[in-house]
Amino acid sequence: MFRTSIRTPIFPTISLPSCDDVAGAELRHTDCLPVRTRILGIDPGSRLTGFGVLDFTGGSAAYVASGTVRSQQGDFPSRLRQIFESMAVVVEDYQPDIVAIESIFMHKNAASALKLGQARSAALCATFARNIEVHEYAPREIKLAVVGTGSASKEQVQHMVSSILGLAALPSADASDALAAALCHGHQRRLRQQLGQHLTLAG
Repeated sequence: MFRTSIRTPIFPTISLPSCDDVAGAELRHTDCLPVRTRILGIDPGSRLTGFGVLDFTGGSAAYVASGTVRSQQGDFPSRLRQIFESMAVVVEDYQPDIVAIESIFMHKNAASALKLGQARSAALCATFARNIEVHEYAPREIKLAVVGTGSASKEQVQHMVSSILGLAALPSADASDALAAALCHGHQRRLRQQLGQHLTLAG
């Protein structure tokens, strides 16, 4: 029911700014992300749902897998079931620690917004059996974190995600958005941890 758009045998890694660079000599990499945190990014859609899996270790992010759940056949309840069942397989296969998902944005078409919300719920419900931590980010927030501007196009997100992760080929647009959500959370999580350490040292 779903197709992975990229599944490379060699997982490229990127180095993020170290805690020492940001927070001074008192901080070490152990104050960053845990030994390994696996983040599943989800870009919800009623017909195409992107997913991306990244491993964050210390100051590095490693690509694991990405793909697209295609729910284009049958009536709407059947498509929601396809999303739920396919994402349940993704969760079972990759066993993420955290889910980062795009939040609902204002849509001019109320019917489209309703369908998107239901598709998003179907994808999220597939993660609940494992009691996974869920974080939501606005599309503009994700684009700002990855590309540097909240008004970035899908093509810009694709190219930046591919460049950051050192991928041999561009992921699909939906998979790229999902990987961007995972990158956004990894970045935000490290910033929160560093800020907490700063406050502890200041106190």
